[in-house]
Amino acid sequence: MIGYNCKYTPVEILACFDDYRLINNEAEHFDYSSQAMHANVCSHIKAICEEIHRGDYDKLVFMNCCDSTRRLFDVAESKIKYKTILDLPIDNGACAVKRLKNDLLFLIKDLESVTGKAFDTKAFLSNFSDKPIAFPNSKFILVLGANANGSLMNVIRESFQMPVINMTCSNNRCVSNENMSESDSLDELIEKYARALMAQIPCMRMSDTTSRKQLLNNENLAGIVYHTIKFCDYYCFEYTKLADSKTPILKIETDYTTQQLGQLSTRLEAFCETLNTENNAKIKMNKNGKYYAGIDSGSTSTELVIFDENKNIIKAVMVRTGANAQAGAQKALDEAQISLDEIKTITATGYGRKNIDFANDDVTEITCHARGARFLYPEARYIIDIGGQDSKFITLDENGNVASFVMNDKCAAGTGRFLENMAKALEISMEQMANDGLKFGEDISISNMCTVFAESEVISLISENKKIADIIHGLNKSVAIKTKTLASKALGADGVMMTGGVANNKGVVTELEKQLNTKIFISDKPEFCGAIGAGLFALDSDR
Repeated sequence: MIGYNCKYTPVEILACFDDYRLINNEAEHFDYSSQAMHANVCSHIKAICEEIHRGDYDKLVFMNCCDSTRRLFDVAESKIKYKTILDLPIDNGACAVKRLKNDLLFLIKDLESVTGKAFDTKAFLSNFSDKPIAFPNSKFILVLGANANGSLMNVIRESFQMPVINMTCSNNRCVSNENMSESDSLDELIEKYARALMAQIPCMRMSDTTSRKQLLNNENLAGIVYHTIKFCDYYCFEYTKLADSKTPILKIETDYTTQQLGQLSTRLEAFCETLNTENNAKIKMNKNGKYYAGIDSGSTSTELVIFDENKNIIKAVMVRTGANAQAGAQKALDEAQISLDEIKTITATGYGRKNIDFANDDVTEITCHARGARFLYPEARYIIDIGGQDSKFITLDENGNVASFVMNDKCAAGTGRFLENMAKALEISMEQMANDGLKFGEDISISNMCTVFAESEVISLISENKKIADIIHGLNKSVAIKTKTLASKALGADGVMMTGGVANNKGVVTELEKQLNTKIFISDKPEFCGAIGAGLFALDSDR
């Protein structure tokens, strides 16, 4: 079995000598590659390294796409009987085509020697099967950027109620044998083949990528999901250009493992909701119910809001989520002393929204916070939501709909969980944490946002006899600076609102107002904003 890595690989030649397979699957872990390669090597390359280690490949034919590919080629295992790496030109000029042609001719001789098979022109010409991807005649989502495959594409497709077309990197391969003939000499044939390889839609490694614009020229293009991979820079450049286009676009970054896919679902579904796509799912209502409920099942707490038919809030309760979203939601209902028989419709939101089986519908917290914020503060245009384990910044249009959003969900830095851990390190309550930071004397700065390192820094400050209020102020300031990076559009703007439990921390809010140079609106119970939005969607379903 021959393994290959790139759409420019001459697979039509490989097919003349052995079975071949694109090495492009996500890895469950990087146990082997972390020992064989540097930690900061591209995650996609590390995933290829893992697959080679556990796969049935005995030959490797790589295109030298980047420095990380070269490193992978260097450490390929001893069980590989034959490996070669071809230099990939960065343009399709005459010199580049000639150089690639010569490399392909050497590859043919090598494979003939290794396999004992002779290159067959007729068989070679019959190996061409790539066809241009046909775009649908209805609205569709285009996935662009770095390689996206397997589980990631499944998650993306499940998030949209329309066709999803994968045109990332190696998934847009299209090579034609239109100008080739059996009567061509081998030199002529392979030169034409080299030219066809380089005539594909260019990847971002190429010097001229203008023809990639053809991917966007379709009237049915509803939106773009742009995928980048950790420690791979090529496609970040293209995203920067596309972000200014009129086509709605969402950027996602993965480490090419199967373990990070769950956290992407909220982001993808929220993007789908911003596109105003129709959801054909029918909601079964309790005709005998008289109330409408919104449940926000978060990572640390679950909020429940009960509305009557006139949009009056009847009950609002908050409980700890615990280890089970369903149990947390039921606990909230019990505390509100409301039975399911009394509720006509329930809409769930938050990370546990899909695990509450008595909910009639679920909507992402992005959309619910926008709806709830507009209900509480009609002037809201920017929403900063700092929750238990993530932070979100949502921009609304003039009608209160989500125009754009960004999230920090890669770690707990700058979130409620971060502050909880720091309160434990200082041996104080969250209430003291929220108020004492305003009483600071010395303007201390906490340099580390990582929870582990920040805790060590806090312990060091305690040992230096720094006052607790000054340390709290330093932590509040570090959270504000972290949030400012996320919410840069709100600098000096009006209509800024903060939601989530951290909005109750006066020290953080004060520092964030300084960083953003604006006044921030805080409702009476900011942590209920998402549940309020969910309850309003429940009301809508009965209209």
